[in-house]
Amino acid sequence: MNDNLPIFPDKWNAVQIRRKLCDVGGIRIGPFGSALTLDQMVEEGYKVYGQENVISQDFTAGTRFLNPTKYAELKACSITSGDLLVTMMGTTGRCCVVPEEIAEGIMDSHLIRLRFKNHEVDPSFMALLIDKGHYVKEQICAGGKGTIMSGLNSSIIKEVWVGLPDVKAQKRITKYLDEQTAKIDRLMDMRRRQMALLKEQRAALIQQAVTRGLNPNAPMKDSGLPWLGEIPAHWEVKRIKTLGRIRYGLGQPPRLKDRGVPMLRATNVDAGKILTKDLLLIDPDELPASRDPYLKAGDIIIVRSGALTGDSAIVPPEYYGAVIGYDMVLSVAHATPSFVAAALLTGYIRNQQLRLLMMRAAQPHLNAEELGGATIVQPPIDEQEEIVAFIERQKETFEALHTAYARQLTLLTEYRAALIHECVTGQRPAPEPSSPDGGTAHAL
Repeated sequence: MNDNLPIFPDKWNAVQIRRKLCDVGGIRIGPFGSALTLDQMVEEGYKVYGQENVISQDFTAGTRFLNPTKYAELKACSITSGDLLVTMMGTTGRCCVVPEEIAEGIMDSHLIRLRFKNHEVDPSFMALLIDKGHYVKEQICAGGKGTIMSGLNSSIIKEVWVGLPDVKAQKRITKYLDEQTAKIDRLMDMRRRQMALLKEQRAALIQQAVTRGLNPNAPMKDSGLPWLGEIPAHWEVKRIKTLGRIRYGLGQPPRLKDRGVPMLRATNVDAGKILTKDLLLIDPDELPASRDPYLKAGDIIIVRSGALTGDSAIVPPEYYGAVIGYDMVLSVAHATPSFVAAALLTGYIRNQQLRLLMMRAAQPHLNAEELGGATIVQPPIDEQEEIVAFIERQKETFEALHTAYARQLTLLTEYRAALIHECVTGQRPAPEPSSPDGGTAHAL
């Protein structure tokens, strides 16, 4: 017996999975190699199921089929309601029970099928153990070390030790966990919706501040921009190129070093923030002076190509002296840099102007002329500074709420995992589902 197993209740049995499998066809891997190839697939017929069906738990998805002759040849790999399917490659160890009334078909070579002896194992309980049980995952990982090919195989899964109560208790635990995790999942979904709404509210508030100002009673005028509408009467409409200098970064980055000057790239720019993840260091002695690559606090980096085109972030003081990579830099001289940085991220510039410009090419791309020609609305400097201060105060409020929601999501995730572990190891008794139980609400 595995010495690292949890301590199970007295009435539970510790047993290897292979001892609970059916004597005939208890464990099976889908056909591999020349037994099943793409050119043998047809447009309709008997279905071929794969990892995508298990991971999504959707057995209606998929467009691979076999004709009757090929299906008869591979029928030993067929699946039916109540079978337990386990993924073998990539996301190994993910599993689910085959539901009722699926289309007749077989599994492919990336799945293992488990069939258990009647009245000894509830497939849904075993699915919980394999998919969520910590001690089972540890055995699978340990069993996979030293194998020639990465992934799960039938030999590994057969040798895994599990703790099993009687089938009635297995079903009770499974039903209890279904109910409790559903409650937790609803709470988590609610928090995610609140976080998404918070993000939308923050974006709307910033857009309102940088296009309408802070005085709701200010006289208004038509901006002349059909996508913007009215702005305060004393504000000006300008081209971004009039606010300062736009320049390109390094065309050809120098060699990377273990020590040196940080180089900021598109991957370090994220909706107004500079990310330190995957930050590259370069030798300053190899930088071409003619490119003026060094950044100052208050410079604004604008991504010029790729999926992140149009995203931007202001350079904070701690990155003074860093180097710009391939992207563009706007050095603001005739406005408050933080005001311009906030405006660049709003919908009326990024979505209504920059996004339309960058999609003219086959690949997203933005150049200095296009950026400089975009329009920005601008109040006097002192009002810009008031708006920046207001935005910073609001950011603190939003970020505090976002942090609180994120923390709650982390706690809910941890509680969910602990609840499953305690129930499937017998550390926490699972009451009958019909019994009133305030455990989840109390714990949260």
